[in-house]
Amino acid sequence: MNKKNRKIGFFEKYLTLWVAVCIAAGIGIGHFAGDNIQVISDIEVFKVNIPVAILIWLMIYPMMLQVDFSSIKNIRKRPRGIILTLVVNWLVKPFTMAFFAWIFFTKLYSAFISPEQAGEYIAGAILLGAAPCTAMVFVWSYLTNGDPNYTLVQVSVNDLIILVAFVPIVGLLLGIANISIPYDTLAASIVIFVVIPLLAGYITHKALIRKRGEEWFKNKFLPRFKPVSIIALLITLILLFAFQGTTIIEKPLIILLVAIPLVIQTYFIFFITWFTGRKIKLPHAINSPAAMIGASNFFELAVAVAISLFGLQSPAAMVTVVGVLVEVPVMLSLVWLANKWKY
Repeated sequence: MNKKNRKIGFFEKYLTLWVAVCIAAGIGIGHFAGDNIQVISDIEVFKVNIPVAILIWLMIYPMMLQVDFSSIKNIRKRPRGIILTLVVNWLVKPFTMAFFAWIFFTKLYSAFISPEQAGEYIAGAILLGAAPCTAMVFVWSYLTNGDPNYTLVQVSVNDLIILVAFVPIVGLLLGIANISIPYDTLAASIVIFVVIPLLAGYITHKALIRKRGEEWFKNKFLPRFKPVSIIALLITLILLFAFQGTTIIEKPLIILLVAIPLVIQTYFIFFITWFTGRKIKLPHAINSPAAMIGASNFFELAVAVAISLFGLQSPAAMVTVVGVLVEVPVMLSLVWLANKWKY
């Protein structure tokens, strides 16, 4: 398909608008419901909120259906793009995110945020920085004429790395920031929100392709799940902001303050990856999605872990949700830039 005909889907295109509407709805519900909303937050098992867990599972499972681990065997043919993706995602991005968060929340925002709150805001940013994108990157790759097969390999490798690297990196950075680390909850979150949906997606993927064929799976089955993920995300946001409503009404600038370091980090990682890819002579179709993976976040996982570790009403959960709010417009600007700089 010609690049000029490539358009983002309806739900994805207006995701920022839907998020903004859900934020307003959540704040309104929280304001008028008062303490009655607390009933939902009390539905927990092992510190995992059950309604939110179900919603996040509905977000993550459809994206795991797209992962094809058999494609990983093709890494050896063109390894440089994968190496760049892994270095940026796991050796650069989490640490620069923690650094920007530390600068803003403990230094620049010290007049607006208490040291205790700053710690949780930093924790939310760390959770975002340690979770590279696994779903929306297919959209960004498509819009920049990325190589779809290579993008699939990049995403599949990152999903495997998340299983072993997310907990140690988050634990290390939270420890450096002097934030208490409940490793049992952190590990349980990875099992619940990554391992189980990843296995379920892999089994479903294999079974349906074997039964109905790859063309039916990609063109009929997968499109049905696109709205499911977005709708689950939006309902989750309504719940989160219902609990955050009082804080936001009292401090309406907090969303803007949180957004600034997240946006700076996104552009920083994109430029680092993009120009490194040019330096090592990656083709545009590989370099573009590599930069997009690093710049964007697996915000579904970050939201889930923030809620599990710090609670629905926490500043950490707030940061991960603001990450959702700013991601789409920022990433669309990077799509435009990648297309403008096509080589």
